[in-house]
Amino acid sequence: MNMTRSNDARRTLTVSLGERSYPIHIGPGLLGDPHWLRPHLAGRQVMIVTNETVAPLYLERLKAGLDDDLTVREVVLPDGEATKTLASVERIWDALLEAGFNRRCTLVALGGGVIGDMAGYAAACYQRGVAFVQVPTTLLSQVDSSVGGKTGVNHPRGKNMIGAFWQPRAVLIDTDTLSTLPPRELSAGLAEVIKYGLIRDADFLAWLEASMAALRALDAEALAWAIERSCGLKSEIVAEDETEQGVRALLNLGHTFGHAIETHQGYGRWLHGEAVGTGMLLAAELSQRLGWLSGEEVARTRHVLAAAELPLAAPADMGVDDFLSIMRLDKKNLDDRLRLILLRRLGDACIHDETPPETLAALMEAFPRQ
Repeated sequence: MNMTRSNDARRTLTVSLGERSYPIHIGPGLLGDPHWLRPHLAGRQVMIVTNETVAPLYLERLKAGLDDDLTVREVVLPDGEATKTLASVERIWDALLEAGFNRRCTLVALGGGVIGDMAGYAAACYQRGVAFVQVPTTLLSQVDSSVGGKTGVNHPRGKNMIGAFWQPRAVLIDTDTLSTLPPRELSAGLAEVIKYGLIRDADFLAWLEASMAALRALDAEALAWAIERSCGLKSEIVAEDETEQGVRALLNLGHTFGHAIETHQGYGRWLHGEAVGTGMLLAAELSQRLGWLSGEEVARTRHVLAAAELPLAAPADMGVDDFLSIMRLDKKNLDDRLRLILLRRLGDACIHDETPPETLAALMEAFPRQ
C-alpha cells in the first residue's frame, strides 16, 4: 500500500493489484472537482447510480465536475438495505440499455454500501464487465465496502449470497459528505473502523478508545485519520488476498453473527454496522471462552463499542437455533464446518473452524437480548 499527501489535506492511497491497481483519494471537496473523477472514466458514457436520499444532496455537485462532452445519465433507486436485490440491479441494466451504453461506459456509485455493492455488481455483469468508480458517502462505505471489489446483492436466505469480485477503477472519498450523516449511520460506520483495530492494529484501537468522542462529534482531523488508517489496513489485506482465500477473511470479524441478525430481523431493521458491532462483541466473548482473550480485553472491546453508541445485545426474539441455522449458510463455511473470525488478542485475529457446538450454544444462550 502506497500513500501520497497533497498540501490541501487530501491524500491518496493505492490498492496494489498489479495492472488492476487503483487509487483511493481521500479529502474534502472531491465532489465536483473534475481533477479527481475524470481521469478514471473509461470513455465518454457515464451512468451515475445513486438513491433517493443521496441524490438531492450530492448528485448535482458530482455532475458539475463532469465535462460537457460526456453523455451522463443517472438512475435513482430507493434507499435502504431492503432494496439490495436483483430487481434493483435490473433497473440499472435497464437504464444502461435504454441509453445505449457500450463496453466503454463507466458506472459511478454515489451513495453508501448498498449502492456501491449493486452498482459494482451491475458493472461486473453488464456486457461481461465495464468500468466503475466508487464515490462513497457514508463512513461505513468509505472505510469498508467501497474498497476491495466485493459486489453483490442479498437473498432472503442470506446476506450477500449473490455477487462477484469486481474492482473499481478508483475510490473517491469526499470527507465533506459526512456532515450530513445521521448519528445512527455514523455509529454503524464506526463499527467497521473499530474492526480494523481489533483484527490488525492494537495501537489504532487504543487511539480509537481515546478519540471516540472526537469522532462522534465529527471532528474533521480525527475522521480523516480514521478513514485513512482503515483504508490503509484494508488495502494491505486486499493486496495480499484479493478473492478471500486466506487472510482477507479476517475482515469478516463479527460478520457471521452480524449477518445472521440482519437476515433474521429482515434487511434494514438493523444497520449493517450495528449488527457487526454486536457480532464483534460475540466474537470477543467466544474468544474469551476459548481461553484467548482476557476479561479485561473483552471489557475494552465492549467499552469502545459502547462509546461508539452501538448495540451491545442481540435481538430479543432471536434464539440460539435462529443464530445457528442462519450461520450454517455463511459463505466462509467449508465442508459443513462453521468458520468464525476470532481474536487471539486485541489486534490479532484468526480464522477458527473448531469451536465446540456446545461452547457456541452456551455463549449465545448467555448473551444479553434487547
